[in-house]
Amino acid sequence: MALHDWALIVFTVLAQMSVGSFVVLGVVHFFAARKAGMEQADRLSDRALLAIVPVLALAFGASLFHLGNPLNSYRAVTNIGTSWLSREILFGVSFAVVATLFALLQWRKIGPFIFRTIIAWIASILGLILVFSMAKVYMLPSQPSWNTLATPITFYVTTFLLGVMAMGIAFVANYAYLNKKKDACIDEQCSLLRDALRGISIAAVILLGIELVVLPVYIVVLATGSAAAVASLKMMAGEYLVLFILRVTLGFLGAGVLALFLYQNASSVGREKFIGYLAYPAFLAVLAAEVIGRFIFYATHVGIGL
Repeated sequence: MALHDWALIVFTVLAQMSVGSFVVLGVVHFFAARKAGMEQADRLSDRALLAIVPVLALAFGASLFHLGNPLNSYRAVTNIGTSWLSREILFGVSFAVVATLFALLQWRKIGPFIFRTIIAWIASILGLILVFSMAKVYMLPSQPSWNTLATPITFYVTTFLLGVMAMGIAFVANYAYLNKKKDACIDEQCSLLRDALRGISIAAVILLGIELVVLPVYIVVLATGSAAAVASLKMMAGEYLVLFILRVTLGFLGAGVLALFLYQNASSVGREKFIGYLAYPAFLAVLAAEVIGRFIFYATHVGIGL
């Protein structure tokens, strides 16, 4: 696979993870504030919020390698009315700008809370539209393996699955930082951490279940589709079978087995250190699974016509 194809893998996976992380963080912050107050919720989430911005920047940096001449990238937004690629770029840049603005306002506590909340909602909506635009870019009649409902569904599953797993390690790292600094509110943060990781574990298992339902349906659609669709399936079942099995195995291990162990240990006080040993490999397994899945997505497509 060429460098520009790998750039697409990095861009789509990291951009979707950034959107998912932003939305998941907002949900966790909401429930944490209801339980322990706004100050404690901010202690839990603010450092995680700042971590999203460089990941998003890395995603857009990788996207430039897909362009023949990055200096002409501004021209890609000239067909917003007819091109999903132009819309993808528009919503991607808009999400990046608004999310970064919110991160700065939230970190410095600039402006009233309601104003920052509105900015966060706008960023979340832009991010979710960005993921939809990404999916629509590939839903072309000339690409049967892409032109199915599996594309937007799997893109959104990737978004939220990587989002919950990434926020899991962000909360674990934040707790370790506060514990090292001997923060006076460490007991409250310990309780919020356990609550967040239990919710994250449940979400991961549900999202894994959706993937495992969509996958066999997608295979049936390809098997009963056009000659190009069948050719894509043969590639998955042939030269990419080992990668396909590895992708499913890593996803099941990270979002299934390790997530369940994470939930079990997050339900017990005093297991915070062991939680970290589970959260990091769970995230890495899921990330590897999604990267492999996106590689197969690009590598097995067979077009119709020119």
